[in-house]
Amino acid sequence: MAEKRILHLLSPLPHASPFDLNMALDAGYDAVIPYTNVTLHEVADLVQDAIFSRPPNDGAKTCVFIGGKNAVAALDMLERAKQAMVPPFVISLFADPAGSFTTAAAMVARLERTLRVLHNRALAGTRIVVFGGTGVVGFASAVISALEGAHVTLVGHDGAQRVREAADEAKVRFGVHMGAADGSTGELKAALLHGADVALCAGKAGVQIIDADLLKASRGLLAVADVNAVPPLGVAGLDLFSDGASIGEGGPAGIGALAIGQTKYQTEFGLFRRMIESSEPLTLDFREAFVLARELSK
Repeated sequence: MAEKRILHLLSPLPHASPFDLNMALDAGYDAVIPYTNVTLHEVADLVQDAIFSRPPNDGAKTCVFIGGKNAVAALDMLERAKQAMVPPFVISLFADPAGSFTTAAAMVARLERTLRVLHNRALAGTRIVVFGGTGVVGFASAVISALEGAHVTLVGHDGAQRVREAADEAKVRFGVHMGAADGSTGELKAALLHGADVALCAGKAGVQIIDADLLKASRGLLAVADVNAVPPLGVAGLDLFSDGASIGEGGPAGIGALAIGQTKYQTEFGLFRRMIESSEPLTLDFREAFVLARELSK
């Protein structure tokens, strides 16, 4: 009898994400088991419980998915899970806290296509400001962009301190250099947008980051993307389904939350399918998510 495909979902939060549970089951896992309130020091024991229950040649049929709502915490848990492997007892791992890694991958992939099609340019050398830079989507999208050679500045709505700490974290973990800036007032945001080619908005749902006046005054912008689907949207005048259409007459190309969401869904689903179909254990985070999102966005 063939062994079942089993996914163990680890979350440091009180509840597992219904979105991720649905996605994993729809992708084809036979069973998805949630574990909540998981701490970092518990990860190794849980992983080793999973790896030793099956022979090594069935390792790819077991997966640990890491959720939560904190990018750095998820990466720490992913690393702890990798360290817990005892070759040849190895299983698949996938980190996507709050769906942020696949969402960030989708946003940057859509942006990359828009820049290529409309302006014949790549991410490398592009000046990108990221609003919501301490959040999970903002942080991941900033790192992806920086790894592709973009000049990235993380923007904080409450000053520069927290985004500076996030930029320092990215430098230590991934070797990328990012700026940090205060975006707590309209005047500060206007100055940042004036010196940017692209704005990525990954703030809280229902919070408008770039209003109509800011957008009108930022004629140098090539593109603006927003992951907020809850009114008011993060960018005034941006249609949820926009996939490169100008925001108003003469405005930058807009990439809306539902356009991004379509690629995000396909990316998360696709990575689940990749693990299910693989004969070898895989380890996936935002970097593998971007590779797939880029393929899906061609």
